[in-house]
Amino acid sequence: MERTAPVIGQSTAFLDALERASRAAPLDRPVLVIGERGTGKELVAERLHRLSGRWDQPLVVMNCAALPETLIEAELFGHEAGAFTGAQKGRAGRFEEAHRGTLFLDELGTLSMAAQDRLLRAVEYGEITRIGSSRPLRVDVRIVAATNEHLPDRVVQGNFRADLLDRLCFEVVTLPPLRSRAGDIMVLADHFGRRMASELGRDRWTGFGPEATEMLENHRWPGNVRELRNVVERAVYRWEREGPVDMIQIDPFDSPWRPGASGGFATSAIAGEEQATETASAPAPSEPPIEGDFRTRVSTYERRLLTRAMAEHRYNQRATAEALGLTYDQLRHALRKHGLLSG
Repeated sequence: MERTAPVIGQSTAFLDALERASRAAPLDRPVLVIGERGTGKELVAERLHRLSGRWDQPLVVMNCAALPETLIEAELFGHEAGAFTGAQKGRAGRFEEAHRGTLFLDELGTLSMAAQDRLLRAVEYGEITRIGSSRPLRVDVRIVAATNEHLPDRVVQGNFRADLLDRLCFEVVTLPPLRSRAGDIMVLADHFGRRMASELGRDRWTGFGPEATEMLENHRWPGNVRELRNVVERAVYRWEREGPVDMIQIDPFDSPWRPGASGGFATSAIAGEEQATETASAPAPSEPPIEGDFRTRVSTYERRLLTRAMAEHRYNQRATAEALGLTYDQLRHALRKHGLLSG
């Protein structure tokens, strides 16, 4: 596996995790990398390999969740010709491919109990046996494994072997989620934005505007760095104006025409609008009268006007601003004033 992706971050929590991985790298012992999806577990595995004495040997990656249970053992340990239906010739497994190098097992917690038994023997004795063979093979492999689960809980539940966990947890590197990496969000966003602008052939990178920065910094990022990268790259390629990027769409599926769970439209406003189009001659339902003093009546009228205009323009803020004769910033201020911005 050859990669060029840098490991970027300056928060204390992230740097502490990298320091732990760097200290464990030269030791020829197994390492567990724990973290939520998108936190960069594979990048840390590569770091462990590159800083070890095996750096010039193969780094072999296997996603344990990507294969059906019936094929995982054959993929890991190889098989002989005729070992099972479809095995027309023998094939080396990932352990043999990683001989003298590093084997990275991603999504370790999904391994079946049978595969765990064979993995334990490989880790304990340095021996594997191809499926369909009775002759053990010696392998020299360093194991780095990753998971987003708390494996001790899996042991208590009876879904993971305690002795295998004991062998693999010589060192455990736990990666912090992006929401806990203070200061890293905009550093990463700037890196991804600059790289996307270069890919698009743009002369210079102008950064992010205040609205985009606010959204990036306040989002919880359940998909972590991977989600952030998608959001930033999507925003940069969509932005066709001069100046800093200032329009961010966190959820790419967010749309007034999004299908609902029952197959209908996600918002009743759209369904109501389509019905109104079909029955254009029907009178519109009257709104309740505006009551109160002058300021209350003006505020109520403004809120109704903004709500109606946003619905008419499919909640596109720039189109709404243009229709009302406002600038984008003026519209945003008005929406915020009336508590309509999140909607």
